[in-house]
Amino acid sequence: MKENQQHHTILDLAAALKLSPATVSRALNNTSYVKKETQQRVMEMALKLGYRKNTMAAGLRNNKTNTIGLILPKISMYFHAEVVTVVQNLLHAQGYNLIIGQSNDDPAMEKELAETFFSSRVDAMIVSCTLQTEDFSHFDIFADHQIPILFYDRVPPGNYRARVIKGDDFNGGFLAAQHLAEAGCNKIGIINGPLTSNIYEARAAGFIGGLQFFDVPVRNALFYHQQLNTEQTLKALKKLFSDKVKPDGLFVTSDRNAVTVLQYAKENGIRIPDDLCLVGYSNDPVTAVVSPSITTIDQFPALFGDKLVETLLEMIRSPQTNEFVPAVVTPVTLISRESTR
Repeated sequence: MKENQQHHTILDLAAALKLSPATVSRALNNTSYVKKETQQRVMEMALKLGYRKNTMAAGLRNNKTNTIGLILPKISMYFHAEVVTVVQNLLHAQGYNLIIGQSNDDPAMEKELAETFFSSRVDAMIVSCTLQTEDFSHFDIFADHQIPILFYDRVPPGNYRARVIKGDDFNGGFLAAQHLAEAGCNKIGIINGPLTSNIYEARAAGFIGGLQFFDVPVRNALFYHQQLNTEQTLKALKKLFSDKVKPDGLFVTSDRNAVTVLQYAKENGIRIPDDLCLVGYSNDPVTAVVSPSITTIDQFPALFGDKLVETLLEMIRSPQTNEFVPAVVTPVTLISRESTR
């Protein structure tokens, strides 16, 4: 095996430099007890030999690894990508490294990731669940071992004792219904995610509540709750516009799928907003650059990330208790653009 392929230790560095292991260790940890010249020699030798600090061993000694695990559905989703960027930057400033795992909306993968992170001795966990997660017991091991776990966005039901941060999805749905009603729509539909997920259940509930508040008929035939992907969205659109009663307003609870609606409308001679007013959800940057631009609900992902880190650090620094703590709810707002009148 070549020298730079070996796993060199502090003892190897000490022998090569004719220094004590203690001096080498202090130099690697940048303590004030080592001369700058000595530290420079140590760092140069470490680079030459390809030395890597064993942070796991250090963690075993002090029962802390300074790593945070994060499980999310898909990092390609705009909201999650923005939240993770803020979280990673803020945690890094506090001396923590963030390890990210994608569940790909697969409960089996989510369970496997939870087990992996526990085995990796993370100091805390941040989790946004899959759309299909109904059994949350694979997360119990963290609470059982006093490891802080914080759920966000897609969270367990209220009967599962956990700290939670979520957006005001009910109000997001209400605002969408209000805006479409005030635009003069009275045949308003929704293309929504599965109601097994808390975010889509809340958005639908707020939407229906908004329709009722503004005296707009609740037309269940115009409501679709399904997987939010291009194929399923196109199927829903074909049904919506082949029926006798066609929507004049549509709330799509995902911006990427709202773009699919926009494309379908252009291909089928449906004028937006003249024939159909459209509201999306998340304020994905693409909604501002397509034509017509899409009215959407902004979730303020940067603020969301701030609250996540603030809450997580509080949990890490405070003793864990079984006391119930209400969910932190972050605000939403509607951004009006060209897709509504």
